[in-house]
Amino acid sequence: MHIAIAGNIGSGKTTLTQLLAKHYGYEGLYESTDNNPYINSFYEDMRRWSFNLQIYFLHTRFRQLIDIKRSGKDFIQDRTLFEDAYIFAPNLQGMGLMNSRDYDNYLALFELMLSFLEPPDLLIYLRGDVPSLIRQIQRRGREYENAIRLDYLTSLNERYEKWIDEYANQIEETGKGKLLIVDIEELNFADNPEDLGVIINKIDAEFNGLF
Repeated sequence: MHIAIAGNIGSGKTTLTQLLAKHYGYEGLYESTDNNPYINSFYEDMRRWSFNLQIYFLHTRFRQLIDIKRSGKDFIQDRTLFEDAYIFAPNLQGMGLMNSRDYDNYLALFELMLSFLEPPDLLIYLRGDVPSLIRQIQRRGREYENAIRLDYLTSLNERYEKWIDEYANQIEETGKGKLLIVDIEELNFADNPEDLGVIINKIDAEFNGLF
């Protein structure tokens, strides 16, 4: 079983991954930021380090997926490979922060990797408005995130909404995978066990349709 959690910066992906991994007894795959050699440099100078950062994320997430699939374990993934390619990289290119040559090179590598992968059994999308994302980013207090631009965060949110619509259509056309949308404005799963319970019940309902 492969559950993936998608959402913008500050939406609560890591927290929900931890909570669900504990509840279901699944392996958690987390986005590595502490050991990321590019993250600080990226937020200081996005244009210079955008390609390096995206290649690092692409490589590490692909390696995670290959290793965990070989292990045969059930797992929950904090952010997906798809988000890197369909949201973050084109957003950087669209904002003029990644040149077309690097972007084309990045997409060619992603498409090669994609040929070895299947979509997750269940994708959980954490939907939130920009003010809520900003509050959560400030609350967790990661120093390198202090330099995140508001227009960058807003543009990402717009791309997430477009991608989720396309992902839902893809599921309908292919019959592969499931999609669960969680509105973080309505469900405070980090602080309220009852709200977490609502999400777990929704996941269990989706599981019943997977077997």
